[in-house]
Amino acid sequence: MGFQENVYIPPLLWGKSGHLQTALYGKLGRVSSPHPSGIRKYLPMQDGATSTFDLFEPVGDHRTGDDITMVICPGIGNHSEKHYIRTFVDYAQKDGYRCAVLNHLGALPNIELTSPRMFTYGCTWEFAAMVGYIKRAYPQTQLIVVGFSLGGNIVCKFLGENSVNQERVLCCVSVCQGYSALRAQETFLQWDQFRRFYNFLMADNMKKIILSHRHSLFGGSSVKTIDADYSRLYTATSLMQIDDNIMRKFHGHSSLKEYYEKESCVHYIHNVNVPLLLVNSADDPLVHDSLLAIPRTLAAKKSNVIFALTLHGGHLGFFEGEVLFPQPLTWMDKVIVGYANAMCQWEKQKPPCQSSHFSEGACQEEES
Repeated sequence: MGFQENVYIPPLLWGKSGHLQTALYGKLGRVSSPHPSGIRKYLPMQDGATSTFDLFEPVGDHRTGDDITMVICPGIGNHSEKHYIRTFVDYAQKDGYRCAVLNHLGALPNIELTSPRMFTYGCTWEFAAMVGYIKRAYPQTQLIVVGFSLGGNIVCKFLGENSVNQERVLCCVSVCQGYSALRAQETFLQWDQFRRFYNFLMADNMKKIILSHRHSLFGGSSVKTIDADYSRLYTATSLMQIDDNIMRKFHGHSSLKEYYEKESCVHYIHNVNVPLLLVNSADDPLVHDSLLAIPRTLAAKKSNVIFALTLHGGHLGFFEGEVLFPQPLTWMDKVIVGYANAMCQWEKQKPPCQSSHFSEGACQEEES
């Protein structure tokens, strides 16, 4: 397909530590990140929520001459203003891609919620609304689907939920996701790789997001219910406690197990038939090695799936640089755009009736 091998070589002094890679991503996001200029779009949802995404037009033409849009879903509690998203968007724009970046519901500090609901681990409603808007606004465009961490779970679940969601999609790339929240649940309470500590930090960040929207989320509840929810939220030290006491209730799940089962892409990803690149790092402190059996097995069974596992990179790190200082652009950014370019070129060389924007009926019609 023209997708060349791209070996990841981490920075010499610290790049082989998944913790330092993850810490640098968590603290800085990226080094010297650019400021791409986009337009914020607001989409009303059926339940009264207001989804937002940022739209960035390409800087120059795509190498194939086609109209290609990357629809991007960030990690937990993230949005288009995060440094790693800005760096990636700027790089993709310069290669001729339009970029649409979902802002997770409740993640932007200056955007109020308009319904008692925020983003969850696997809710695809907002991402589906953004993709629908792009398809209507740009009827000739084809899509590259990209998901980071939690966003990887959402995009793979979205594509697998309904075959219609795969129409006009050239390929999908998922980076550093865990595939199954239910299987990850036990590993997040373990101390090896300091996962329990990372769990605490992420839970603390989720608390801040939830509390910043407390009036929208809990305003319609009774005083007794609000007090109970607040007390459980304040004392929570793990994501699982927050998910059980707050998050699962947004979609009416009766238990934490049901919530994790229904919102994990592991039950949908086998339905994805477009080219799919799944990227993980062996030293990612958030994703236990046992979870990687899921993409490994999938890639062995399905010819459209590539599972790329690097030795180093941490969680969404993948920094490059010779010795001490990392470069602004990461291996991850280059691999996603490189894979997208190869898929676009491959699509261009296929017979017209085999292209992603042709239906099966149109193929049969052309053959006859």
